Amino acid sequence: MKAIVDCNNFYCSCERLFKPHLEKRPVVVLSNNDGCIISRSDEAKKLGVEMAGPYFKAKPIIQQHRVSVFSSNYNLYGDLSWRVMETLRMLLGRHNVEVYSVDECFLELGNGSEKNLYQYALEIRQTVERWTGIKVSVGVAPTKVLCKVANHLAKKNKAATQCIVVLDSPEKIATALQQTPVGEVWGVGRQYAEKLTGQWGIYDAYQLQQMSEDFGRAQLGGVTGARLIRELKGVASHNMEEELVVKKMIATTRMFGSPVTDIQAIKEAVATYTSRAAEKLRRQHGAAKMVSVFVVTKEESHGVSFNRGVTHSSYATLPAATSITHELIKPAVALVDSLYKKGATYKKAGVMLSDIVPDTSVQGNLFVSETNNCGRRLMDMIDNINFSQRDDVLKFAASGTNRNWKMRQEMRSPRYTTRWVELFEVH
Repeated sequence: MKAIVDCNNFYCSCERLFKPHLEKRPVVVLSNNDGCIISRSDEAKKLGVEMAGPYFKAKPIIQQHRVSVFSSNYNLYGDLSWRVMETLRMLLGRHNVEVYSVDECFLELGNGSEKNLYQYALEIRQTVERWTGIKVSVGVAPTKVLCKVANHLAKKNKAATQCIVVLDSPEKIATALQQTPVGEVWGVGRQYAEKLTGQWGIYDAYQLQQMSEDFGRAQLGGVTGARLIRELKGVASHNMEEELVVKKMIATTRMFGSPVTDIQAIKEAVATYTSRAAEKLRRQHGAAKMVSVFVVTKEESHGVSFNRGVTHSSYATLPAATSITHELIKPAVALVDSLYKKGATYKKAGVMLSDIVPDTSVQGNLFVSETNNCGRRLMDMIDNINFSQRDDVLKFAASGTNRNWKMRQEMRSPRYTTRWVELFEVH
């Protein structure tokens, strides 16, 4: 048997953890630049606040009902996510936990024959909540897809289910699938859901379960569709996966705090993003041979439709793989010159490092002085200082000093668990 543990309204739960007076009150968390709503408490959902809707459109409801609003606080959310996942690793062992996202993970529970699965799930839920303060829902079933179905039902009616649903018999599975719209099935996106309902008259997960694997292969994306049908029938086709420690590509992208027209500001942003990507690269002991840069223009909006803007990108191949920040910044900033168009307005930029190899495979250069061959040690020193002191105490001049292009976070709460100066105070 498998299980999925899903943090309830995770970002809102993180904000409430240090503000208990917000319990049972409506709370929302905004995306980068305070643009859209990306997390809602149950109380905010009942008021009609839409998920992923623009903040300015929801303001009348938010102000009328005094909804608490927060900017994204990724330092806090990332640390609390790690605490939740580490708690589960301690309870079940590292090899039985697969982190799926910042607020979800799959668990391997074994065959379940020697355990009361509901009681076991309850112990897991209570331990996570007691140790971390984050409330979670647990769905237990024979396969990952059925676990997602169980979890969906657990969160749909928290009071009745106590945030736990166990599907351990064909009868329970059939009932759960009949209560699940086909669009809520893990792996069935909006387009597939419209196709299934419009062309085939399949409206719920139970009807989809009755279809053959050949149907899934033909109508739902080949092998992926066939696996989905098998999983709905209770045949495990998605094994537990090891955490991806070494990435094949590393990217850092951000929206600007306000639209940018100056090339120097874009270069500063790209240099800053390159520095951050280089830190991630060194953390996995890698070196990159390719640097890619993209910028996104801000298009004029005509009418109510949302225009994503046009993406312009380019790349540079380095003579040798490197993880030295200034050796990556130089080609990245040079790419901005080729992408920038005078008179255009830009709203986003990003840097990607690829063609990554282990840094132990990179040879030193015999034809340069020793002082120019110790860049890796210099980077380690800078990383250690920045990690201990925080907030980029040491940075390259190309990153700028004013950084007026930085992302807006006007309503961000303190980073209680990762900054000494922002520790929670008890009076």
